[in-house]
Amino acid sequence: MVEGNAKGRAITVALAGQPNVGKSTVFNMLTGLSQHVGNWPGKTIEQKTGTYQYNGTTVHVVDLPGTYSLTANSLEERIARDYIIEERPDVVVVIVDATALERNLYLVAELLSLPIAVVLGLNMTDVAEQQGVRIDPHVLGAALGLPVVPMVASKNQGVRELVETLDRVIRGQATFTPNRPEIRLDHRVVLAELQRLVAGQVPDPYPEDWVALKLLEGDEEVTGMMRERLDGTHWEQVHAILKRHEDAILAVAGGRYEWIGRMVRAGVTRPRAGQVTLTDQVDQVATHPLWGLLLLLGILGLVFWLTYAIGAPLQELLDTYLVQAGAGWVRETLASAPAWLVGLLADGVIAGAGTVITFLPILVIFFAALGLLEDVGYMARAAYVMDRFMHLMGLHGKSFLPLFLGFGCNVPAVMGTRIIDSPRARLLTILVAPLVPCTARMAVVAVLAPLFFGRAAALVSWGLVGLSLALLAVVGMLLHELVLGGEHVAFIMELPLYHVPNARTIGLSVWQRMVAFLKKAGSIILAVSVVVWALSALPGGDIESSYLAQIGRLLAPLGALMGLGWQMMVALLTSFVAKENTIATLGILYGAGEEGRGLGQAVAGVLTPAAALAFLAVQVLFIPCVATVAVVRQETGSWRWTSFSVALLLVVSFAVGIAIYQVARLAGWGV
Repeated sequence: MVEGNAKGRAITVALAGQPNVGKSTVFNMLTGLSQHVGNWPGKTIEQKTGTYQYNGTTVHVVDLPGTYSLTANSLEERIARDYIIEERPDVVVVIVDATALERNLYLVAELLSLPIAVVLGLNMTDVAEQQGVRIDPHVLGAALGLPVVPMVASKNQGVRELVETLDRVIRGQATFTPNRPEIRLDHRVVLAELQRLVAGQVPDPYPEDWVALKLLEGDEEVTGMMRERLDGTHWEQVHAILKRHEDAILAVAGGRYEWIGRMVRAGVTRPRAGQVTLTDQVDQVATHPLWGLLLLLGILGLVFWLTYAIGAPLQELLDTYLVQAGAGWVRETLASAPAWLVGLLADGVIAGAGTVITFLPILVIFFAALGLLEDVGYMARAAYVMDRFMHLMGLHGKSFLPLFLGFGCNVPAVMGTRIIDSPRARLLTILVAPLVPCTARMAVVAVLAPLFFGRAAALVSWGLVGLSLALLAVVGMLLHELVLGGEHVAFIMELPLYHVPNARTIGLSVWQRMVAFLKKAGSIILAVSVVVWALSALPGGDIESSYLAQIGRLLAPLGALMGLGWQMMVALLTSFVAKENTIATLGILYGAGEEGRGLGQAVAGVLTPAAALAFLAVQVLFIPCVATVAVVRQETGSWRWTSFSVALLLVVSFAVGIAIYQVARLAGWGV
C-alpha cells in the first residue's frame, strides 16, 4: 500500500500484463512522446519507460515485458518479476483482456502474493460486450479487493479514470485489501512447514512466504537461490519435503484457479453457449490451410506494393533533391576549397547520411503497415498459416514477413524481426535475411546481365533469385543446428481477437523505430561511408592508385579463382556502401563515358560468360550494404554476431562464385 502525500515527489508505476491485452496502447496513452526505448540492462529484450504529470506528481511508467506468469520459464518472466521484487514500484497496473478474464487473472493471482499495490485495468470491454460478456467492475473490484478500472484503450476510454485511480492509490485514498488466493487445503500444512524452515534465511528483498510458495511450485531459480542460502541440515529438510510433494505445483495452481473461478462467478455474466463471434467467422478463412494462405499472399502483396510503389519514388526524390543536390551544392560552394575537403563532404558525409535518409519513406510505410496488421490482430494469423513452411528452414511462422520484405530492402527485413518473440529464432532470421536478394542487388543484375548474356539475361536473373532462396533454405537449416543446437522451438501463440486499430499507438511505434534507426544506424553508416571514401580517394585522389585499389589487387588471387580481375573485386568492395556503387565503380575503372563509350562497350569482352555468371552470383550473395550491416549490429546488440554475419556471407558468396566458375571451366562452358 502506498502511503502519504505524493505531491511534489516522483512515483513509479509498472505496467504488467499478458501478451495481446493492449498494454502497449495504455503505455502510449499515458506517456505520449515522453518515452525512452532501450534494452533492459544486460538483456536484448526491449525496455520502454515514460513519464506523465498529474496533480503535482511526476509518475514514471515502466512497461514490463508481456508475460503469462511470474515463474522463471522465460527471459520476459524473469525480467518482469525481478523488477517488481527488486525495484519495488509504488503500484503495479495489470492490464487484462476483458474477453479472456479467466486466463488473464492468473497473473493477477501471482502478483497478489507479493507485497505490492495492484490496480486492475480491465481493457477491451467493448469487444467483450460485443461477444455478450457482461462484467460489473464494481462487483469484480469488491471480490478482488482492489481497484478495477474498465477501459477501451484503443479509443482512449478509461485512461483518465486509470490516472485518477492511480493518484488515489498513491495518496492512500483508495481501498486496497486484496483477496489473495490460497494454496489448496491439502497442502497448506506443507507450505507452513516450508515457511518455518526458510524463515530468516531468505535474502532481501524476496518475501519469505512467496519464496516458500515458489519452492513448492518447483521454480528452478528460487530453488537454486535457497540451496545456496540454507545450511546443509535445513536444505536436506526442505529437499525432503519437496521430494515427497512433487505434485505440489498442482495444489498451488489449483488454488489459484479455484480463486479465479470465484472472482469470475462474482462479476462476470457469460453469453449462451454456442454463439459464433466475428473473430470465429473471420478465422474460418484467415487460418484455413488454403484460403488463409491466399489471403496472406494478397495482404502481403498489398503491403509490398504500398511499401515500394509509394516508398521507392519518394526514395528517388530524396536521393535526387537532397543527396545529389546537396552534394552538388557543396561542390559549387566550395569550388575553391581543397579537393579532399569537397570530396569528404560531398561523397563521404552527404552521401553517407543520405543513404540513411533515403531509406525513411520505405521504413515509414513498412512499419505503419506492419503496425496496422499487428494492432488489428492479423499478424498472429499470418504466422500461424506460414508456420509449417518456415519449419523447413528451422524457423517458425513469425519469420516469414521479415524475410518476404527483404525482397524490397534488407534493412526493414532485419528491423522487422522484432515481431519474433524467441531471441534465438530472431537471431537466426537476422542472419539469413541478407540472403534475400533486395531491389538494389537486383538492379545491379538488371543492368549487367543484359551486357553479359544478351537475350538470356532474364533466365540468368531468375536463376540467381532461385539460387539465393535455395541457399537461404540450406543456410537456415545449417544455422538452425549451430545456433539452436538442432532444437525445435515450440511455436505456441495466442490468436487475439480482431479489434479496431489505434492510430496513436501505430504512429508512436513508427516514430520510435525511425528515431532509433537514425540515431544508431545513421552514425555507423556515416562513419563507414567516410572510411570507404577515404580509401577510394587516398593517397592521390585517383581511384586506380588508391588504397582501395591496392586492397583490390591483394584480392586478385581470390578473384582469379572466379576469372575476375582486381577491378571486379574493387567493385564488390564498394558495393558495401550501396549496391548500386558496383555500376559506378565499374564505369570509373573501365573508362565508361570516355570517348563516348557507354558501360556496355566498356565492359564488353572483359569477362567470359562463366566469369560473368560467377560475378553476378557473388554480387547477389555478397555482404549487404552498410545500412543493413549497421541494422544487424543494432538489432543483435553484438559486434560478434554482426562479424559472424559478414564472414558467413563472404564465405558463402565466394564459395558459390568459385564453384560456378570452376565447374563451368571444367565443363568447357563459356570459358
